[in-house]
Amino acid sequence: MNKNILLCVSGGIAVYKAVALVSKLSQAGANVKVIMTASARQFVNPLSFQVMSKNDVYFDTFDEKDSSVIAHIDLADWADLILVAPATANIIGKMANGIADDMITTTLLATTAPVWIAPAMNVHMYDHPAVKRNLDRLSADGYKFIEPSEGFLACGYVGKGRLEEPEKITALVQDFFSGKTTPLTDKTVIVTAGALHVPLDEQHVISPQANGAIGRALAHEARMLGAHVIEIENSNLFDAIQQLEAYKIQYPQAILIHAANVPTIKETPIISVEGIKAITFGQKVQGTPMLNILSERWIDFSEKAQLNGQFLATINPQLFAQTLWSYIIKGEEQ
Repeated sequence: MNKNILLCVSGGIAVYKAVALVSKLSQAGANVKVIMTASARQFVNPLSFQVMSKNDVYFDTFDEKDSSVIAHIDLADWADLILVAPATANIIGKMANGIADDMITTTLLATTAPVWIAPAMNVHMYDHPAVKRNLDRLSADGYKFIEPSEGFLACGYVGKGRLEEPEKITALVQDFFSGKTTPLTDKTVIVTAGALHVPLDEQHVISPQANGAIGRALAHEARMLGAHVIEIENSNLFDAIQQLEAYKIQYPQAILIHAANVPTIKETPIISVEGIKAITFGQKVQGTPMLNILSERWIDFSEKAQLNGQFLATINPQLFAQTLWSYIIKGEEQ
């Protein structure tokens, strides 16, 4: 690969995976340098990264190892690609708000290289509105994401929040530098997921049952296929409609995946899919979607869905997302 990769490691139990990531990237031919936060050093000693990378490890903004350069500026200019892995809620919040109070955050503000963020945290932290808001802001600023996978977490929960495997991250980096394009490269995908609620008054809302599994899986697969993904999840329906109309103007060629459940009461406002390519899941909308997927129950809780007369299993959201995107991409290419 012969590229300079700067790995920024923030503090979480997934730091041990970052050591393996340095090993995999080095084996692939990359020259890797590592910056660690103070919290990351509570989990893994910097010496582990030094041994794996064969380079100095950086963690103190004021520890200038080479007096001829300013370390965080030199690293920012040196990198061909920066990976923030694992990215905790704390470092994501700092990046989204332009805070520069340690070696990692000052370097990130100084770089013009592409930056990829690989979140890793508790599932409820990942779903917190503040974290979602920060991720959306970073996405709008042009940062790319390596979505966390689902499974058993160190805290004991089962859900989304595991740092993606080092082998997968390394493969994505290799594809990036090889110039290999993915089917959704340069595409924008807007995904609604979970439940969109309607406020009744200052204290009450009407919200349908939904867990967002299908919408999140479709968003994750779109990112893996190279798309710029915008998620609208568990939002006020009026706000969601306003956001969507703004996105239509900003991204006129976007694809909308409307996987969120909405209330069916009379007062429910209706999302418009006019002027955008849209895939819906039986919701009432204004306009005609290019694809409407039907199921006996709401898609998040159904075991199968009907796609143009063909039945697809939905028990495994990830597999369903892969199948559906394959179908959409083939339709786009025809």
